[in-house]
Amino acid sequence: MVLVNERVEAIVRGRVHGVGYRFYAVSRAESLGLKGFARNLSDGSVEVVAEGPKEKLEELISELHAGPGTARVEEVKVVRGKASNEFKGFSIRH
Repeated sequence: MVLVNERVEAIVRGRVHGVGYRFYAVSRAESLGLKGFARNLSDGSVEVVAEGPKEKLEELISELHAGPGTARVEEVKVVRGKASNEFKGFSIRH
């Protein structure tokens, strides 16, 4: 069986700045073996781009909805696509 990686691009809205949300996203993604990044956007949302096996991406999306205890997630908008395989690990971007 050939393992095909996929990509998700998620925009997380709510109280997600200044509450450790990016670090939370990176921690969860790394524990799932995913690659990509998380970054704050100027409108107060957080962007998370992740690539890996579909099952692991679905787990990450569930984790993004939960967020850390200090956050209040109101919406997670997800766009799915093909993996670009451009990432070496999972990082925070500024």
